[in-house]
Amino acid sequence: MMEIKRWLHKLTFSEKSIAPLIVFRILFGIMMFFSTLRFILKGWVYDLYIEPTYFFSYLGFDWVKPFDLYGTSLLFGLLLLSTIFIALGLFYRISAIVFFICFTYIELIDKTNYLNHYYFISLIAFLLMFLPANKECSLDAYFGFTAKQKKVQAWTINILKFQMGVVYVFAGISKLNYAWLFEAQPLRNWLKHQTDLPIIGELMQYEFTAYLFSWGGALFDLFIVFVLINNRFRVYGYALVILFHGLTAAMFPIGVFPYVMIVSTLIFFSPNFHENIIAWIQRRIVNKSQNTSKSEIKTPVKNKRVTGALLGIYIFIQLLLPVRYLAYPGDLFWTEQGYRFSWRVMLIEKAGYAQFFIHHPENGMKKRIDNKEYLTPQQEKMMSTQPDMILQFAHHLRDEYSDTLIIEPNGAEIKIKEPKVTAEVYVSLFNKGSRLFIDPEVNLSKIDRGFHHKDWILRNEK
Repeated sequence: MMEIKRWLHKLTFSEKSIAPLIVFRILFGIMMFFSTLRFILKGWVYDLYIEPTYFFSYLGFDWVKPFDLYGTSLLFGLLLLSTIFIALGLFYRISAIVFFICFTYIELIDKTNYLNHYYFISLIAFLLMFLPANKECSLDAYFGFTAKQKKVQAWTINILKFQMGVVYVFAGISKLNYAWLFEAQPLRNWLKHQTDLPIIGELMQYEFTAYLFSWGGALFDLFIVFVLINNRFRVYGYALVILFHGLTAAMFPIGVFPYVMIVSTLIFFSPNFHENIIAWIQRRIVNKSQNTSKSEIKTPVKNKRVTGALLGIYIFIQLLLPVRYLAYPGDLFWTEQGYRFSWRVMLIEKAGYAQFFIHHPENGMKKRIDNKEYLTPQQEKMMSTQPDMILQFAHHLRDEYSDTLIIEPNGAEIKIKEPKVTAEVYVSLFNKGSRLFIDPEVNLSKIDRGFHHKDWILRNEK
């Protein structure tokens, strides 16, 4: 028991060099600046947050609403400015809070745009709000807004390592399934379109390559963290990180995620490595007379029980969310119940077609809905394979057609007070042919949204 206590104390409240935290802050701010700027310059702000007339909110966050053009521009302007201040360490705590609120709010507007790395960035931003990452090599320290500090409690660095470990290990565990390991899906389908890659392009046409990448990817995700925490093999592990994410970036259009992971995994390197980076920054950018003191100001250990309890809660949540899918019956890739927020990266190839109908509950007459009148092509594509979005859109149609008068082409008038909404949805998983996805007879307007099992999803008859 005493050994466990000493081990836990070493991981949480022992003193460590602040250098890894400082480097992480600077690189994170720089990466987020270029990522946000890229998002703006690509025109995605308008395409994703201005053009749509309907947005798929997350359960419990229906109060998160999009702004108009000026409000959205202000939101992204604040986001961009906060990344600069984070990198410089200027008004750091406020900047981290502003970044977290703005970034997370943007991601909560429409679940159509969900990506694992957006979720990862929100988590890192949340953690940075509580970390003393401005105590050295920052404008806050330069101007005396905060006391300089050479040492920090170990948890402030290890919580970032833990978060990185969660991403990798659960991504590896999620690959331990039949489709990935024994059918090389979906890589078998995807790699065939990568034959134009330089040097290795010709290899992409062989099934062996798909199996090699599938098994190699699973092994990499499962064990890379354990390689990175080993002093002896860390350099080799980081070379694998660069190779793995470099290939991923070259082959698949998944944005800045590979680069974010390459930069973030530097947190595993020794304090000396990070101190050398800080020394270089101080020599090249910061006035030589500043921030060169060798005195070590010890960080006070306060509220150990409260800090330990909060860390325990955060860790428990991060370990629980990726496995919540076990509470649902059926094929996870088919139902996607518990799929989000579980670090399942590029595991499925899924396409669908959804046709909705508004029924008069008394005379049985129905109206076919043109999805394009409400949704963008990207929204329709994502909605057509995800049950919670199908249900949410059905509720939107119910609300749209409640207490309305429909005039048919033949002149017939149909007054609907409480419409029945059904949908015919066909989905193809791993390009194996379309199958009926949900019960076409179920009245979706009467089904409540929630985390309960959606028994109206039909089984995937393979």
